[in-house]
Amino acid sequence: MLPPHVVLGTAYYPEYLPRSVGDRTAADLDLMVAAGITAIRVGESVWSTWEPRDGVFDLEWIRPVLDAAGERGIDVIVGTPTYAVPPWLQRAHPEIAAERRTGSPVPWGIRQEIDYGQPAFLFHAERVVRRIVERYRDHPAVIGYQVDNEPGVLLAHNTSAFDAFVARLRREYGDVDALNEAWGLTYWSHRLSDWTELWRPDGNSTPSYDLAWRRFQASRTTEFIGWQAGLVRELLRPGQFVTTCLAYDRPAVADVPLTGRLDVAAGNIYVDVQDGLARPARPSPLEPGWIGRSVAELFLAADRIYGSRGEPFLVTETNATSIGGSHQNRPPYDGQLRQLAWAMVSRGARMVEYWHWHSNHHGAETFWGGVLGHGLEPGRVYQEIATLGAELAEAGASVVDLTPDIDVAVVWSTESDWALQFQPPLATAFGIPDKSSYQTIVTAFYAGILDAGLRPGVVPVERLEAALDAPTVVVAGMYVASDSVLDRLVSYARAGGHLIVGPRTGYADLEARPRPEVAPPRLREAAGVVYQEFENLVADLPVSGLAGRATRWAETLIVDDAEVLAWYDHPGGERRPIVTTKCCGAGRVTYVGTVPDAELAAALYGESRLWAPSVTALSAVNPAGERLWFVHNWSGSTVTVDAPIGRLEVGPWDVQVCKEAQ
Repeated sequence: MLPPHVVLGTAYYPEYLPRSVGDRTAADLDLMVAAGITAIRVGESVWSTWEPRDGVFDLEWIRPVLDAAGERGIDVIVGTPTYAVPPWLQRAHPEIAAERRTGSPVPWGIRQEIDYGQPAFLFHAERVVRRIVERYRDHPAVIGYQVDNEPGVLLAHNTSAFDAFVARLRREYGDVDALNEAWGLTYWSHRLSDWTELWRPDGNSTPSYDLAWRRFQASRTTEFIGWQAGLVRELLRPGQFVTTCLAYDRPAVADVPLTGRLDVAAGNIYVDVQDGLARPARPSPLEPGWIGRSVAELFLAADRIYGSRGEPFLVTETNATSIGGSHQNRPPYDGQLRQLAWAMVSRGARMVEYWHWHSNHHGAETFWGGVLGHGLEPGRVYQEIATLGAELAEAGASVVDLTPDIDVAVVWSTESDWALQFQPPLATAFGIPDKSSYQTIVTAFYAGILDAGLRPGVVPVERLEAALDAPTVVVAGMYVASDSVLDRLVSYARAGGHLIVGPRTGYADLEARPRPEVAPPRLREAAGVVYQEFENLVADLPVSGLAGRATRWAETLIVDDAEVLAWYDHPGGERRPIVTTKCCGAGRVTYVGTVPDAELAAALYGESRLWAPSVTALSAVNPAGERLWFVHNWSGSTVTVDAPIGRLEVGPWDVQVCKEAQ
């Protein structure tokens, strides 16, 4: 059970230290206490330490750490080590190696090289998990367990996985004729006469096949994590929780079903700091991926974790200082660690945990900076975390279990992300398919909410009804959608909501097949607009009517009975609408046929609140009914803000947390 305050934590790996350093446990934990760190995560990466040889266990090596933590009031989350298998297991059972391509095992020597479905792996994984939990479930410092770590890193092409995939298809479709029809396998003579003719995924070019394959792989990850969580629940003592550490960009993860097998959602939030956190946002040198490249991507990441279960969550890893490889050295500016932590808390984080305490002296992540650097002495980073620890302690229960206020809910579709990775609608500057098309589209609309001074939220499509409580709902890039979801969105608008629809939404059904009707499918009447053509934009085009530009993509909109809000001059010589709106029952549908730039995205939401350009002001309500405002100044200059709680002067790279008067 989590304590009644926001947990400030860190991953702690004394086993990684050189022997020459000696035992630092007492000194490290005393430094943590002084900094307000109240929890540590231990043990998830070192199966070969827990079980150095097959069936030979060393369970006592971590006990001095747990004892010392308990003596100091520091809680412990114990990790199960199943994502990093020991050499002896790989050598005894080479068949456990995952295959990224059929017949090509991943070489051992990294981590997460294994196929979840292999019996030998599952046997040994269960044994080590049971031994660890049985040994430490009654230790008073242990409050919970993290099973595995960042699961779903690859799509396993092993024969056993493929056979299970075929078996699943047989259950779902019944016979190959139904599959032929559903996937359109007449095309290119792919039509099957028997299940044995289904080809391996390596050379697949059929979108429906790929989407089914991704669903299957994600379900394997969910089953594996759920299986392991079940093992732990058999053994833990009452009050302890079970979670895992999700990296939301993993290819074999569907967060809603997976976190449904846990007690609390938990994920990693890593962000490019320094000027990567400047507002207005600046062009980033980084490609879309696991590192957030802007303030918008920071909040989007936190909102996705909250959205997985629709409740407060844990941040199991985040920046302490430089993250990534030895060439990625961008430590945060003064104040940015506080900003990051309070931003996560404002979205419902119950724990902010740094990866990690000591910078490593060995291994692949040698230059992934910890709270303490390689010299193992407290410095600027430690001091800022200590300041944060004092602030969280003072805030106490008032910032626990927050429910973020949402003006605009953005619907997230993992299956649309998968489908648009396989057939990207956007291209890079060099004309290469952009596999981050879905993230690019959604992030543009999400960032506009912040730029308009409004409060965003993210709701997965699996939990659509929760989104429909918001006065405005955005569905953009939702390429894969059921009839029922599209119809429900129209009903939302008719009942008084403002539905904003972005590119590609509803274009394909649940088999990733384009619907045989004029786009936007099932939304045409409500939106009052249609399109039959679309194109990639070589250059950004200025729009009239609203401020900003259309970027990367344009749908050739033909207006039925909608009002045109914005249009652009096409290079072919004609004026074309690009943003329209139409009254729909008691509400409204706004259609956006492009990826909007920052100005145009903000303009979609109406009149902006009067924040300074560098400021975000978001709010949340605690269980006592108090509304808290989190006012961030994402710049190096002091700004004055007329916020709902009064006029505030917010310093460079600063954040202020204020209670709204009742």
